[in-house]
Amino acid sequence: MAERKKLLLRLDPVVHDALARWASDELRSTNSQIEFLLRRALSEAGRLPEGVGRMRPRGRPRRDAEEEEGERTDGDDGEAE
Repeated sequence: MAERKKLLLRLDPVVHDALARWASDELRSTNSQIEFLLRRALSEAGRLPEGVGRMRPRGRPRRDAEEEEGERTDGDDGEAE
């Protein structure tokens, strides 16, 4: 995956607060909400480039089954001795 670009963005505090609340309602970070809105605006204007990568899904990343298995202790089958 290509390195993501960094951008300093100055916003009116009231706009930032409204954006942060909206992002929270949709289980996104403020940064992801800004990217989502920019992509939607580009798409609606017919300016979204071909081959643009997909955004990560909303919310926290899911744990792999392997990670969950690794957290269990050996020999622990959940039964009391």
